[in-house]
Amino acid sequence: MNAAWEIRQHVVELLLGAYRDHVPIDPVVTLAADLDIEDAYAIQQAQVATWTAAGDTVRGHKVGLTSAAIQRQLGVDQPDFGHLTASMFYLEHQPIPVDRFLQPRVEPEIAFVLARPLHGPGVTVADAVRAVDFVVPALEIIDSRIRDWDITIVDTIADNASSGGLVLGHRPRRLTDVDLTLAGAALHRNGEVVGTGAGGAILGSPLNSLVWLANTLSRFGAWLAEGDVIIPGAMTAAVPVAAGDTVVCSVAGLGRVTAVFAGAGSPG
Repeated sequence: MNAAWEIRQHVVELLLGAYRDHVPIDPVVTLAADLDIEDAYAIQQAQVATWTAAGDTVRGHKVGLTSAAIQRQLGVDQPDFGHLTASMFYLEHQPIPVDRFLQPRVEPEIAFVLARPLHGPGVTVADAVRAVDFVVPALEIIDSRIRDWDITIVDTIADNASSGGLVLGHRPRRLTDVDLTLAGAALHRNGEVVGTGAGGAILGSPLNSLVWLANTLSRFGAWLAEGDVIIPGAMTAAVPVAAGDTVVCSVAGLGRVTAVFAGAGSPG
């Protein structure tokens, strides 16, 4: 057992403890300064393995850090990815207990649902288009097990790309029915507009994000499966949410999706 493995395992246990105890931890990089992106993905994979061993299942992936502004903020030139498990999916209009999260924020997304697998490397936009069954508007609940969202790219990757939950819209659309790059989005919280953006904010096109993900996963011996849900990145900045909030995302050509946040003890 080498020192690098011990450090990774220590961080895995700290992050799993944050989920269990509902207490955020100090930034990963302050706990182990030598950790790099490769270490961070290994830490993420170890957590996913723990969840699946306990009965959860991987149902898709998310891509983060897709906007130029966020990349500049974190000093990186690449996106990152995380895993979406079955337990992260919530029903539209049904109460989501906000106390399941530590520091929740919400982002508007366009979700892809795949009709066929995508195996990298070498996946092209044409391959991605053929693989997509339909798209729906979505609201991603991002969360951080790192105290005060004080994160670097190593922190967020290790923390499963700051994943929390996902709400999908109910009206699927084919790719031929909407221009994902030009599709505008408006994010409302309790009836007030709190963000606007468009699909082009996501690496120039959400499809570019899907291609990046498929090819990047191949480096880890993984691929995207039929039926997977992929969220390619946010169209606006994230907004904090609390119990009692209702958040609505409207995307031109796709419709809208609603997330309702409730207090402790609510079903969800």
